[in-house]
This record gives sequence, structure tokens and C-alpha cells, in this order.
Amino acid sequence: MKTIFKLSYKVSLIGLISLVVYACGSVPKLSKEDKSIIKKIVKAPIPEAIHGDTGFANSQGHNIWFENIAPKGKSKGVVILIMGNGNDALTWPPSLISNLTKASYQVIRYDHRATGLSTSAEKWKKKSAYSLNDMALDVIAILDTLKIEQAHIVGASMGGMIAQIVAIDYPNRTTSLTSIMSTGDPMDPLLPNMSNDIVSQMIGAILKNGFFGSKKGQIKRQIIQKRILMGNATGAIDIKTMAETSLYNLKKRNGYNLMAARHHYQAILNSNSRLIQLHDINTPTLVVHGMQDPVIPFLHSEKLLKIIPDAEGLLIQNMGHDFPEAAIEQITDKMIANFERSLK
Repeated sequence: MKTIFKLSYKVSLIGLISLVVYACGSVPKLSKEDKSIIKKIVKAPIPEAIHGDTGFANSQGHNIWFENIAPKGKSKGVVILIMGNGNDALTWPPSLISNLTKASYQVIRYDHRATGLSTSAEKWKKKSAYSLNDMALDVIAILDTLKIEQAHIVGASMGGMIAQIVAIDYPNRTTSLTSIMSTGDPMDPLLPNMSNDIVSQMIGAILKNGFFGSKKGQIKRQIIQKRILMGNATGAIDIKTMAETSLYNLKKRNGYNLMAARHHYQAILNSNSRLIQLHDINTPTLVVHGMQDPVIPFLHSEKLLKIIPDAEGLLIQNMGHDFPEAAIEQITDKMIANFERSLK
């Protein structure tokens, strides 16, 4: 028995080592120029990343940090941005936010549970884990705290799922809905699932740069994971802005909680399909998706366009599961056009 145990242990160990080697080997590499930019950013003063009024909203024992950014000129409405799995408020591209405020929209972004400056009264437990429906209550708590009756609800990836729930459960609080690179049911048996290569590459990026590691290593991980999420899409990454934002998070906020992704994934598993309820959406809806998305294939958004009444679509070539800088203006222009549909 001891011999069998030792043999199985060795086989398991070899398998684990092989998996780690494969995962690390499949991770995209940064260029010398990228590394040089990161090195300079780490040594330079950190630009301020927060420009609006900040506060906390209490939601089911979670203190949700938010930033309320004023519009340029008289406000045309309020937009609340809901980010994806494991990500905090600062993940939203600054150019997307500035395009909205320049168009006279008040913008709110916030840290999901277990990310950024948001805190919880109790430790997360799998047996009592929250769902996306619970996370939708965070949006309502923020609106209530700021005494805002209605808002344009915008979500990306998991945030798009939460945005759909807000539109379904709280139609009187929803001026319009924008679902970006998302789905009505990530487990839809009739549609393709996430690429298996993405999981191993994302894990490899963490293993290669450490769970905690140096600030430089954590910045590299953020940039490498963005490259992975691009899938087969091409285009430059704004290394400087990403490095500055990552460093700000690491030095002036609580950094990155890698366990948040597990909590949020469990929230997705704890939630039901929305494909039936989405038939009843009657708010102006925009569905945006990248044609090269390796995480949630664009066919999921094509299905949303078929089942949400009067939904408009924007399917973007050369876009993966991220916000390419080259597409930001196109996306925000379409978002604003959808906001204006609610005035008709």
C-alpha cells in the first residue's frame, strides 16, 4: 500500500508540475519596452486616479465604495458602471468615463464586494455565498445613498449580468440598459463556452508573477492578463495608463484581492438564467460584444439581441474580452445614443 501511495503521489506531483510548467509557458511575454515603461512608472510619482466625490453604501452588511463623478455642464442623466468578475472600479478605462462626462452625464463607478476599498462585515463562506441578485442590490444601495431615482445601468461581463438583473427586478430605477461582452446565461447549453486555454493562461500569469509578489510583478500580471483577455484580437495596450492605475491601487488603496474572482464566480453559479425574464425588458437596451471574445463568445450577445425587445447591437471586430482603446469612442457614442432613446 505504501508503494502504491508513493507512486500515486509521484504521479500527481509530476502532473501538477507539468500543469504549472504548461500554464507558465503559455503566458504572453512583455517586451523590453513594456518592462522599461513599468520600471519608470514604479519609480515616478503616482498620478491621482480619483477625481470625483467618494463614499460608501451599506448593502447586506457590505460597505460598497463608490466614486461619483460630476458631468461637464448641466447633467443629462446618471450612469452607473458595473465591472466584471474580480475587478474593481478602477478597471474602467479613463477615456470611457471622460467621454461620458464630456457628454454631460454624471458617472458612478464602484468597487465590487471583496475588491478595492469595499469591505464586508463577515468572512465569505461558500455555503452562504451571495448571488448576482445580491450584488444587484449593491447598485440599488448606491443609488439610494446618493438619492438618485433612476440611472442608465451599464455592465461589462459579469457586470452585464448584474445590469440585466437590475433592469429585470428594478425597472423603475433603470433608465436604460447597456450589456457589454456579457450573456443571459453563461451555462447556456445551446451556446459555446469559454475557451479552456484562457483559464490555464490566467492561472499561469498569477503563478509566474506571484500571488502577492512585488509591485512590479503585480503590475505585469495585470497587463499580461489583459493581453490574454484580448484573445485573437490585435492592437496596442496603453501600458503607461495601466501601470499607473495598478500602482495607484497597490499604494493608495487595498491592492488586488485574487480571491474575489472565486467569490464572484460562485455568485454566478448561484444565479439563475435570465433568458426568460429578458423577454419582458422594455427599457432602451444596447448590447455590445467583441467578435474575438475568448471568454464569453459573441454568440451570447447575438442571442440577447434576439430575445430583448427593441435591443440594438454593436458587434466589434478586433475586440476580445476587454476594452480596446481604439474602440472606446465607438462604444461610448453608441452608449450615449442609447441613453438618448430613453428621452423619446
